[in-house]
Amino acid sequence: MATSLSFPTKFSLHPNSSVFVFQSPNGPKRIRFPKKINKVLCSATEQPKQQQQKQQRWQTNKKKKSDSDAEKGIDPVGFLTKTGISHRQFAQFLRERHKALKDLKDEIFNRHVNLRDLASGFEILGMHRHPEHRVDYMEWAPGARYCALVGDFNGWSQTDNAAREGHLGHDDYGYWFIILEDKLREGENPDELYFQQYNYVEDYDKGDSGVPIEEIFKKANDEYWEPGEDRFLNHRFEVPAKLYEQIFGPNGPQTLEELGEIPDAETRYKEWKEQHKDDPPSNSPCYDVIDNGKEYDIFNVVVDPVSREKFKSKKPPLAYWFETRKGRKAWLKKYTPGIPHGSKYRVYFNTPNGPLERVPAWATYVQPEGNQAFAIHWEPPPEDAYKWRNTSPKVPKSLRIYECHVLPHVKEAGYNAIQFIGVVEHKDYFTVGYRVTNHYAVSSRFGTPDDFKRLVDEAHGLGLLVFLDIVHSYSAADEMVGLSLFDGSNDCYFHTGKRGHHKYWGTRMLKYGDLDVLHFLLSNLNWWVVEYQIDGFQFHSLSSMMYTHNGFASFTGDLEEYCNQSVDREALLYLILANEILHGLHPNIITIAEDATYYPGLCEPTSQGGLGFDYYVNLSVPDMWSSFLQNVPDHEWSMSKIVSTLTGNKQYTDKMLVYAENHNQSISGGHSFAEILLGEIMKDSDATKESLLRGCSLLKMIRLITFTIGGRAYLNFMGNEFGHPERVEFPMSSNNFSFSLANRRWDLLAKEGVHRNLFIFDKDLMNLDEKGRILSGVQPNIHHVNDTTKLNNRKSSFKQPFNSWTASRRGVKGCLRPAQPQEHVSKGVGHLPSLNCKMYAKPNQVIAYMRGPLLFIFNFHPTDSYEGYGVGVEEAGEYQLILNTDEVEYGGQGLVKEHQHTRKTFSKRVDALRHCLEVPLPSRTAQVGFLFSFRVFGIYAPELFTIGKLSLNVLSFEN
Repeated sequence: MATSLSFPTKFSLHPNSSVFVFQSPNGPKRIRFPKKINKVLCSATEQPKQQQQKQQRWQTNKKKKSDSDAEKGIDPVGFLTKTGISHRQFAQFLRERHKALKDLKDEIFNRHVNLRDLASGFEILGMHRHPEHRVDYMEWAPGARYCALVGDFNGWSQTDNAAREGHLGHDDYGYWFIILEDKLREGENPDELYFQQYNYVEDYDKGDSGVPIEEIFKKANDEYWEPGEDRFLNHRFEVPAKLYEQIFGPNGPQTLEELGEIPDAETRYKEWKEQHKDDPPSNSPCYDVIDNGKEYDIFNVVVDPVSREKFKSKKPPLAYWFETRKGRKAWLKKYTPGIPHGSKYRVYFNTPNGPLERVPAWATYVQPEGNQAFAIHWEPPPEDAYKWRNTSPKVPKSLRIYECHVLPHVKEAGYNAIQFIGVVEHKDYFTVGYRVTNHYAVSSRFGTPDDFKRLVDEAHGLGLLVFLDIVHSYSAADEMVGLSLFDGSNDCYFHTGKRGHHKYWGTRMLKYGDLDVLHFLLSNLNWWVVEYQIDGFQFHSLSSMMYTHNGFASFTGDLEEYCNQSVDREALLYLILANEILHGLHPNIITIAEDATYYPGLCEPTSQGGLGFDYYVNLSVPDMWSSFLQNVPDHEWSMSKIVSTLTGNKQYTDKMLVYAENHNQSISGGHSFAEILLGEIMKDSDATKESLLRGCSLLKMIRLITFTIGGRAYLNFMGNEFGHPERVEFPMSSNNFSFSLANRRWDLLAKEGVHRNLFIFDKDLMNLDEKGRILSGVQPNIHHVNDTTKLNNRKSSFKQPFNSWTASRRGVKGCLRPAQPQEHVSKGVGHLPSLNCKMYAKPNQVIAYMRGPLLFIFNFHPTDSYEGYGVGVEEAGEYQLILNTDEVEYGGQGLVKEHQHTRKTFSKRVDALRHCLEVPLPSRTAQVGFLFSFRVFGIYAPELFTIGKLSLNVLSFEN
């Protein structure tokens, strides 16, 4: 069976029979599902001959399937071959996982027409308006004995709207079905047609014209049907009724003897021909039976080709059918909704353990109330329903993501995507939305479903993509508001026993191997895209779901750790399906993997043995910066560690998303970098200028190097770009459930000072990518990482004042410092006294790299500055300063003057490169220079490049 994703289906029900008929664009199709019979034999010698032949055929088919995979470009270990990784155990694991995926798809196609059908459960499950003046409700609860809807619409009755087995009950898979009929208004009569449909969107259509149904049918007979053509339709029960009367009527035979023998088909056909030989001629297609005297001829039917083509060319009489439909006005006049918009409701189950009330799993709007919650029926009238105004913007070449809820600020700040957390309905505010209770519902804390649509629409109108932090790695353990023990059993959505509970977080672990759980989760992903036009997902905490130890284990890097008994293969298959379906249904979707264990193949194509994500998050970066800021003195920072951590695995740099700090530092009990560096300073009016300068400088340098040294995407948590001095703290028992810290102080941006300076810098950093295409450009060439200098102890006898810059000009990389006294240490751009001093090795803490035509140089040293620090460059020419963290408008000192903004290279081999460039480099500053004479394919393309107060003509280049 084809695995087409975009194949439109007429309906999505689980067939119980082995034959399933569905509607396709080319007409109805009939699919026969083979029923598998598994037999267990003791040994190969005991297999009967047929079984051995079957086994041989299976081996042949297996080889054909393998050949077919190769033709499709599928290689279960393809990414291992590409990267040159040789690990027999992991390769075998990938092959077995690929086979398991094929078996899973076979199982899926026994119940679903295609993968789109698997991921579209929201079209039939939950509450849905049916055009035949009713609302349909479907829920999966295989462990329940009885199901009913209770709510304020029926006085919370447990019997008024119920589904019972055998009568609108549940099917073999545990799906319950309930119909809520709309209520006739007083004085109104039921529709004459039991199948009468209504147009709930338009106020007026032909159904409101007042033309009687009898007249519409007569018009159809007169104008559409040809003489005799509609006789069968109008009298389709005539023949079986007469046959029934003859055989079973009061005058029919009472015994088998009286019934006698039924004539054969040929005899009956000839009798029918004789009976109708005098019928008037008809324009209906002429059918006859071929009879050449052979036994099988009686089964061959021939039709007149001309009349057959004429019949096939006729279109269905939709125009007349539409005239039987009624508009919304007609419905409002005749009916009231069986469940009005805004009604509170729950689903009621009777289970082996007693009665239960639950919030429906597919509810799209939920309002928590204390330890309970209610589903809200969301069916606003068409005039009040939200109407989309904007389409999703095109996916940019570089992603600059802002994790927030404040749109105008994000647009002004220069980001092109936003990411929401805590949008999906969850139980507790302080869990930041990660203990999800209702996967299909927008959190009612922030408004209605239409309010969220408006938010997404506004973002799209501003040119911002909208990503959702999706939590499918675990779920809330609360029974009253979540899915735990949903139908009274312990194995509905979650694993049983220890495997069903997270080891440390108190959450439930989903059962990814269950087809109905897959149906629920994959449909959930598709739901957010279809209903709310979400542009991408960041999959939260994948390590929690991919391992039975929930990721809480030490990893040494041995591939055996990614394929041993602790790996949850079912979870991996779910992630593969999720990426295949999302990218198949929505080609522009973006998926991001958050995995602390860096599972091999995260961003490799699923056809090559990967999981199929577009990006992975480098979680090591914020941890490294946090550790440095809190535990390591500034002069002991390792430049090598900074570079290695920021660049990650070079094979996957193109797929890396980085951030300097994430919401964990600001929300989850940690400390934001600004809180560490500026928190106490901002509270202390007597804080020294040096302390403030240190904090501001490091915040800018950390963000600049994180943004520019690696990866194709960058993420920032709201407020971090302007150094918010306080963390976010949600209401909880420790703060007496106060909302005082559950905010961001946007007022800080309106004041002159460090926060506004930091915001201006971050805005110019985003502008640097917009103009210079850093993230989407070539990867950096990191050629200068200076942790230490190797100098022999020697005497120096300069007879005039000098500083450390002079030393670099004379070819001595490093800083000259007197051994004694300590107070003569150079700070900033100062002069040392004329004296004989002892030179010794010390770290420079300088990093330099090229990315396209841009040169980045960082001096992390807390005290030492350089007048002409030499770094190697490959291209000769003139470099012009376009971004400097020490600019006054960024909160710096402005030590690099305007006449120093342009520097020329000279011929000297440095850092294994052909040319050398010397630049002024004050302590704790970073600079970005542009190679003014840079050529792209030998062509100059001038364009105005403005960053902050610095502007120049540069090149427009594509990579």
